[in-house]
Amino acid sequence: MISSRFALPAIIVLIIALVPTVIHSYLGLTKHDDRLVASINTVLNNFSSSPSTRNPGWGEETFDSFDWTERIYRDEHGHAVRLFVGRSYDHKRLYHHPELALSYAKDLGHQKLVHLPSDPTIAINVLQNPTRPGLAAYALVVDDEFIENPIVHQLQDSLHLLIGARKSMTLFYVADDLTPTNTPFEQTPAAGLLISAIKDFLAK
Repeated sequence: MISSRFALPAIIVLIIALVPTVIHSYLGLTKHDDRLVASINTVLNNFSSSPSTRNPGWGEETFDSFDWTERIYRDEHGHAVRLFVGRSYDHKRLYHHPELALSYAKDLGHQKLVHLPSDPTIAINVLQNPTRPGLAAYALVVDDEFIENPIVHQLQDSLHLLIGARKSMTLFYVADDLTPTNTPFEQTPAAGLLISAIKDFLAK
C-alpha cells in the first residue's frame, strides 16, 4: 500500500513514463522532410542507371524502410556500381551491419571510417578486402548531418527520441565488385557515385 503523500509524485512519474508510449505507439508521430529517394537522378556523373531486380517489398522487410530504391549505375565502359538508398525511422535496422543484407555472402574484410579530402564533413564507412577486388561503402544521414557513430548519436539524442517525433535516418550504400584493392577510395568510381547521390538527394 502506498502512502497518500506519495500518490501525487507517483502519478506524475507514471504520466511522464507514458509520454513516449503515447507518442510512438499510439500517435506514431514522425518528422517528415518531403524528400523522396526516387528524386535522385538516374544519371550521375558519367553513370546511367537501371533499377535492380529486388522485389518491391524487400526494402521494407529488410530495413523497415518506408522509402527506398536500388539501382545499377554503369559508365561508358560498362563498369557497374550498385547504389542503394533507404530511409527508416528504425535507425538500428539501417546502421547495424547493412552490408550483411546488401552485400550478402561477400567477404568484405574490415571496416574503416574515411573523410574525403574534397568534403571532410561527409563520413563514409568503407569495407574492402585487401586480398581481392571490390568494395562497399556507406554513409548515414539524419537531419542533413552525417553520422560517424550511430550508437553515440542515439545516446546523445535519447531525450528527443523519448519525447519527440521520430526522425528518419537515410542510408546511402554503394557496392563495386571490380575496383582493384590498391586504389584509394576517393579515386574509385564508387566514391564519386556515392558523393554525387548524397549531394543530389540533400539538394532537393
